[in-house]
Amino acid sequence: MTVTEAEALDAYSQVVTTVAERLGPSVANLRMRRGGGGSGVVITPDGFLLSNAHVVQGARGRLRATFTDGRDVAVSVIGADPLSDLAVLRAEGSGFTAAELGDAAILRVGQLVVAIGNPHGLGGSVTAGVVSALGRSLPARDGTSTRVIDDVIQTDAALNPGNSGGALSNAGGRVIGINTAVAGVGLGLAIPINATTRKIVSELMRDGRVRRAWIGIAGGARPVPPAVAATLGRDRAVEVVEVVAGSPAARAGMRAEDLIVAVDGEPVCGVDDLQRLMDSGRIGADVTLGVVRAGMAREVSVRPVELTH
Repeated sequence: MTVTEAEALDAYSQVVTTVAERLGPSVANLRMRRGGGGSGVVITPDGFLLSNAHVVQGARGRLRATFTDGRDVAVSVIGADPLSDLAVLRAEGSGFTAAELGDAAILRVGQLVVAIGNPHGLGGSVTAGVVSALGRSLPARDGTSTRVIDDVIQTDAALNPGNSGGALSNAGGRVIGINTAVAGVGLGLAIPINATTRKIVSELMRDGRVRRAWIGIAGGARPVPPAVAATLGRDRAVEVVEVVAGSPAARAGMRAEDLIVAVDGEPVCGVDDLQRLMDSGRIGADVTLGVVRAGMAREVSVRPVELTH
């Protein structure tokens, strides 16, 4: 059976329309008293919303949220994490339409996605496109701390002003990302909804903040010497460029030019791996670093402390 161009276009339009109708009631316009704002996505019926940390940055007191059904309610910031650019908010009231969260880990390049924001309140903004790249990195800063947000989704679904904090959905209407930035003409970036970000969201909902472990090094991804790579089964690691005086790494005897290849047996191929593994569960715990020093593999025991800004 031959599908005509009109039929194919109609099928595409049907997917986008269905997603927009399903998610539209879950996406709110957020605005602050001093002006500015963006969008947010309802994730529970009792009013928890997910947005970008940069959208609510500088918010004093409460925000207002407007939904497509006309409801305008007060919203408070429960917690924001600039190092992941995620924020959890709570709207007053109940009976909200919660969006279903998906899993960005199973996305494929070329897959249809729909970006939904609410820059104006009553009328949502909908654009559609495809996943144009996966595994992008996005630098983030909080005070003196910097971090790389991993597995960022790149899409050619245009992000309009005010769409930051809105939903990036798959064709099934499940939210697989939170729109965060414009990467260039016709390109947008979204923070993925995956196991890592779900954990961040849970911590923000529970504690209002995200705790991370810190060992006190500056480093960068470097090739591993061939002889060591053959033993490890991988060819990259994190080279220690600087060890902060008085830090856990300094107390453990770490040195510049050490190569960190593992944390408690988990492979480390880049700075993103090291950051991901330095989670709250390792604060104050004895952690074993797999290290290559002068071509020789060894283990170094370090006790991370909590990262402060």
